[in-house]
Amino acid sequence: MAVPTPRGVPDGPAAPPLPSGLAELLRAQLEAVADQVEEEVRGQVPEYARPADGTYRRNLRAGVVQALSLFVDHIADPRGQGDAIAATYYELGRGEALEGRSLDALQSALRIGGLHAWRLMGRTAEELELDSAVVAALGELAFRTVHEVAEAAAAGYAEAQLRSTDELERRRRRLLDLLLGDGPVSPEAVHDLAHGARWPVPRHVAVVALAATPEQREEDRPLATAGALVDMESRPPRMLVPDPDGAGRFGGRAFALALRGRPAAIGPTVPLAAAAQSLHWATRALGLMGRGILPRQGVVRCADHLSTLLLHSDEPLLARLEARVLAPLDGVSDGQRARLAETLLAWLLSGSNVPDVAARLHVHPQTVRYRLRQLEKLFGDALHDPGTRLDLILALRAGELREPSVLTPATKNMESLNSRP
Repeated sequence: MAVPTPRGVPDGPAAPPLPSGLAELLRAQLEAVADQVEEEVRGQVPEYARPADGTYRRNLRAGVVQALSLFVDHIADPRGQGDAIAATYYELGRGEALEGRSLDALQSALRIGGLHAWRLMGRTAEELELDSAVVAALGELAFRTVHEVAEAAAAGYAEAQLRSTDELERRRRRLLDLLLGDGPVSPEAVHDLAHGARWPVPRHVAVVALAATPEQREEDRPLATAGALVDMESRPPRMLVPDPDGAGRFGGRAFALALRGRPAAIGPTVPLAAAAQSLHWATRALGLMGRGILPRQGVVRCADHLSTLLLHSDEPLLARLEARVLAPLDGVSDGQRARLAETLLAWLLSGSNVPDVAARLHVHPQTVRYRLRQLEKLFGDALHDPGTRLDLILALRAGELREPSVLTPATKNMESLNSRP
């Protein structure tokens, strides 16, 4: 691994020659200096104040010795790059990241250790009564040494973080694909993948289907709810949320703000093994939102619209039901059809109470009675058959959801369904 040359640090040719034998003299003191530097680091950096034995202590000791060795090697050969020692600090940085510790502690240890080492070795320079230019050159070499090992450690830390994050995302994506796939879900496979993805396995989940945007910009990506598994590349984008009924999970504005304004549908809460069912209904609800049957904007909860989802779960069959039970209305004008259908649905839902129908429709009771006489002529005794009344409610309610203001003939609905790709 090549170590970048620090900017602003004088290179070998510009520095005055160093006394022969200085490198060996300092190398003889290296172990004693390492003891004091290690003690200084452990005393000033809390993260390194660990028990005096074990692997962690050995790694700290090895790092101090190698940094001091790199300094002495630079004195012996100012053009030496110290690749092996830099590689050691690269691995040290990686180890800190993999252990979940911050880079700040390691960088503090390097600065404190480097400063203390220079103080100790500077005494030797004073005892030898070296020229001030030589002492300055030694100081520059000390700075170069600290800079090199710090850069190597930072590079290792960054690489480990990147790989760890990417690998974690890949594992979570595989877990999400397993949970939302078409095949059976093996509890053992789920637990194995969840362990590798650092994802606590919940008992219940809900899937959120998100409206797709023409361009996937980073600033438009939803802020994932804590613990959620997210796949923004699927169509539609989806988010699996653990323990969805927990306090504040989908609460009010907070969840809507996290979605950054995207319309979304929340599937029913289901056991983990049934997550694909929650996705199915969330996707269905999102489609109904796009058609205006459910609210187009905001967040729609499937649990609040179960009857609408049930009604539209088989739309070709629903169209046939509408065509059959609403056939008596096909012979009237569109305007008259809308008024009669509106009155008939209100009458069926109000228990055949004319004053209630009039109040619901904001018309005179006599107007309601007039329309009911027309409906009696069109439908006859079928209006009083319980089975037919249920079919009429379903068909009329479907039409009302699809087009609140105008109920067009059911045959037109069938044609539009059959013409869809």
